[in-house]
Order: sequence, then C-alpha cells, then structure tokens
Amino acid sequence: HVQLLPPQNVTLLSKDFAMILTWAPGKGYPPDVTYTVRYESQDRLDKWMKVPHCKNISRSFCNLTCALSSLYVKVRARVKAVWGRSQSPWVKSQFKDYYSDVELAPPVLTLNVRENSIHVSASFPLPACVENLTWKYDLNLWEAGSEDKVILCFVSQQKKYESYFRKDTVTINTTALRGNYCFSARALYESTSLKHSEFSQPVCVLLNHKG
Repeated sequence: HVQLLPPQNVTLLSKDFAMILTWAPGKGYPPDVTYTVRYESQDRLDKWMKVPHCKNISRSFCNLTCALSSLYVKVRARVKAVWGRSQSPWVKSQFKDYYSDVELAPPVLTLNVRENSIHVSASFPLPACVENLTWKYDLNLWEAGSEDKVILCFVSQQKKYESYFRKDTVTINTTALRGNYCFSARALYESTSLKHSEFSQPVCVLLNHKG
C-alpha cells in the first residue's frame, strides 16, 4: 500500500454566488487519484455529512452550495485522496457560512431600445437553493466620454425565468437623452453587512440618433 500524502491548500471559498471547496494534489500523487468530500455544520459538530456528487471525483474542487443543510450556519469541509486501497488523511478547511460570506458576481445586462424609452434587464445565474434570497442592483447610466453617472437602484421582483436566472427590468425615459449612452450594473446583497459585486462590463447604445 502506498501512503498518500494529504491534499494541500484545502480552502473553503465563495465565488460567483457559490460555496466551493478547493485543494491541490499532494506531492507524488498518481494521475488517477480521486477525492471524496464531506462537510459538518457548527450546530452539529462531529457529524460529517456525505456529499454524493463529490465522492470519488478526479477534479480538485467541490461545489457545496446546494448540499448544505442551512445557508445561515457556519460549515467546514474536509477532503481525502483515494488511490486503489490507499487513502490519505482527511484535511479540513476553515469555517464559513453562505449568508455572510457569499461573494457576488456582476449581473448581465440586456438592453431593449424602444421609442422614447429603454428597458434594461439585469440577470445572473443563481444556484436553485438560494432563489429565496433578495438581491438588489445598482444601475449606472452615463453618456459615453462623460464622468457624470446617474445611479439607479432597483430590487429583484422574485421572478423565476428559464434555467436559474432571475431577471428584473427597469424602464428609463430617454426623451431627453441624445447620443451614445452606457449602462453598467452591480449586484447588492445585505446580510450582516452590505456587500456588492464588481460592476459589469459597460453596454453602450445610441439613443434618439437621427440619420
């Protein structure tokens, strides 16, 4: 039996609305080594829960978001390496909870230009298990080449559309706007503190352009 060293750099992190355990292979791992992940919550210590979709996997990460029994209780995860009948020791991550530690991704903007108005939709992919949380958006609007930005804030309306995208639309009167205007948005979430994503890449359109 080959003694497998434990996985390295085991970290529980939040990225783009997801809670993910990541790690690196130990020194001298064979190419066909696999990994198994479990987690425990702070309200049930020493009760390590199985994660069915992260058993005997070859990748070095596990998305735990929708496997968690609660988004409001701190959890930690552990991972071990398996090769044939050889196993490494378990390695534990630090504790985190989704509610306060979630990191956001910028929304995707869709613009629909009408006569004298523009409809702006902001959407982002969410895991199914966090659909009941309320997200807000900051929407920036400015004339291209200008530093003056008008900030509009609007709230998600809890609507569920295709896949796991949530969309919310704001209508802006463009009667007084003439020229090239740009839009950018960021996601907002208020838990133990207010946090926000980076702003999305600007999307620019010509408004009330003649000729």
